[in-house]
Amino acid sequence: MNKALNRESEPWMMGGKAAVLLYVISETYFGTETPGRSWLLLAYLIYLALNIAIPCIPYLPARLLLSGFSAAASAMAALRLDPLFALLIPFNLLELAAASRRPVLGAVVLTAVPVFLLPAGPRPLVLLTGALALLLEQGLRSLSFRLMRLEEREDRLKRDLERVTRSLHENREHLRQSEYTFKLEERNRLSQQIHDELGHAMAGALIQMEAARSLLQSNPAKSGELLGNAIAISREGLEQIRLTLRSNKPQPEEIGIHRLRLLLEELSFNQDISATLSHSGDLEMVTSLQWNVIAQNTTEAVTNALKYSGASSLHLEIQVLNRFVKAVVTDNGRGAGTIAKGLGIRGMEERAARCGGTVIADGSRGFRVTTLLPIGQDAVL
Repeated sequence: MNKALNRESEPWMMGGKAAVLLYVISETYFGTETPGRSWLLLAYLIYLALNIAIPCIPYLPARLLLSGFSAAASAMAALRLDPLFALLIPFNLLELAAASRRPVLGAVVLTAVPVFLLPAGPRPLVLLTGALALLLEQGLRSLSFRLMRLEEREDRLKRDLERVTRSLHENREHLRQSEYTFKLEERNRLSQQIHDELGHAMAGALIQMEAARSLLQSNPAKSGELLGNAIAISREGLEQIRLTLRSNKPQPEEIGIHRLRLLLEELSFNQDISATLSHSGDLEMVTSLQWNVIAQNTTEAVTNALKYSGASSLHLEIQVLNRFVKAVVTDNGRGAGTIAKGLGIRGMEERAARCGGTVIADGSRGFRVTTLLPIGQDAVL
C-alpha cells in the first residue's frame, strides 16, 4: 500500500522539489555574485538528474538509494557552495522516511536533521521548508489513502452489483420457468378433470345410444328409454363442462387489477421511477371492457410521463363510486399550464367515449390524467 501511495503523491512531490529548486537557483545563481558558478550548475544538474530518475525506477531499494544520494549531494552543496542548498534536503529525506514502519515519526526526525548542519542564519528558512514539505507529504498520503479506500469500495460495490444483477437474472429465469411449469400443470389438471368428469359421461351416453339403435326395431319402448338416458347423461356432461370452466375462469377484476399491478412493477424495474397502485370500492362492478380501457389509458399516461414530465414517482388510483369508476394517473414531474391534445390524449378520449366515459388531463401540478367510466346502465357498450 505504501508503494501505491507513493506513486499517487509523486507528481506533487516533484512539483514541490521544482519550486524549491527554482527558488534556490534564483537566490544562489542570480541573487548574488558567487564565485565558482560552474560548481553551482553542476550541483543543479546532479540534483535534477537524481530526482528525475527517482520516479522512473520501479524498484524501491534503488529509488531509496537515489534519494539518499540526492540528500547527500544537497548537503555537500550546502556545506561547500551555499547554505540554501539545504532547502532541497527535506524532500529526499521524506522519501526515505516514507519507507519506514513509522513514516510520520521518521519524517519529523529526518526533516529536522538539516537544521543542525547549518549556520544560524538560514535555519528558520530551512525549518519552514521542511515543515511545509512534511505537511505536503502527509496531506498527499492522506488524500491518496482516502482515494484508495474509495476505489476499493467502488470495486466492492461493482462486484456486489454484478452479483445482485446475476442473481436477479437467475431469479427471473427461474420465475419464467416456474410460470411455464405452472401453466403446463394447470393444462394437465384441466385435461384430467375434463377426462374424468366428461369422458365417462360421454362414454356412457354413447353406449346407451348404441343400445337404443339396436333395439329401435325390436323394442321401440326400450329404445326410447335408452335414448332418453343418453340425452340426460349428455346434458349432465355439458353442465359439468360449464361448471368446470366457470370455476377455473378468473374474474374480470382479478385480471384487470393484476394487469395494472404488473404494468407498474415492470415500470419501476425498468425505469428510474417509483410507481404505486391503490384502489377502493367494489371492483366487481367494473366490466372487462372498462378494465381494458383503464389499462390502455394508463399505459398511454405512463408513456407521456416518461417522455415529457421527467417524473420520479407515479401513482395510479382506482376508485369505484356509485355511478362511475375513476382511474387517476398522477406524477410529480414538470406540469404545463396548457396541454396540447396530441394523438395520445385523443386516443384515450376515444377509448373512454366508446364506454360512455370521458378523460380529463390536468398539468397544473405535475401531470394528472383522470378516466371516468359509467357503471351499470350508464355504460354505452
